[in-house]
Amino acid sequence: MDFKEGVVLYFDKPLTWTSFQMVAKVRYLLCKKLGVKKLKVGHAGTLDPLATGVMILCTGRATKRIDELQAHTKEYVATLQLGATTPSFDLEHQIDATYPTQHITKELLKQVLLQFVGAIEQVPPAFSACKVDGKRAYDLARKGKDVELKAKTLIIDEIELKDFNEEKMTAVIRVVCSKGTYIRALARDIGQALNSGAHLIGLRRTRVGDIRVEDCMQLEDFPIWLDEQKIEMNEQK
Repeated sequence: MDFKEGVVLYFDKPLTWTSFQMVAKVRYLLCKKLGVKKLKVGHAGTLDPLATGVMILCTGRATKRIDELQAHTKEYVATLQLGATTPSFDLEHQIDATYPTQHITKELLKQVLLQFVGAIEQVPPAFSACKVDGKRAYDLARKGKDVELKAKTLIIDEIELKDFNEEKMTAVIRVVCSKGTYIRALARDIGQALNSGAHLIGLRRTRVGDIRVEDCMQLEDFPIWLDEQKIEMNEQK
């Protein structure tokens, strides 16, 4: 296995880890194993710290495949809390507003979800990695600055209601979507379409292209896996 020539690795990202931390940890372990000071490592698609699931990392020359891998269709399983919103549309921030939910039924929820299938316009969250005048939107938002982001056209291939708890007002949905879809923003928009509010309380990326979460390695198992590999070192590359 030649990590300089390029290897594509599949991880099940743990909760609270940022995508940057995942890259840094894997790069550190690889450099230590290979006995090198530098190695190019990148990820093919950001996953929020409060999300888990499929994260693809590329090493060496395989980093040239990042754009190709990022373009693949993605599948998520998301848990929404209905009737309340947060500034980040997830649990990173405290609830900032509550809304009526008495009118929300399983039938209404199914009808509303159908509105989001196909090509949709979505405004990314202010707390996101989108760039505004060269700066990350989340850096500006965390400083209390107003962030205005333009709507983007996305494709939602499928939305399926997996579970609805009328007592707790929580809904579990499965979403198959195109690159660039923010499930947090989708939660926000579903809440508004219900004439209420919503935010994410759980998110798992279950598939990227043909790679399912069942195919992925746990980060804690990576050092053991690495020890079992036959490492090739080509100094001319």
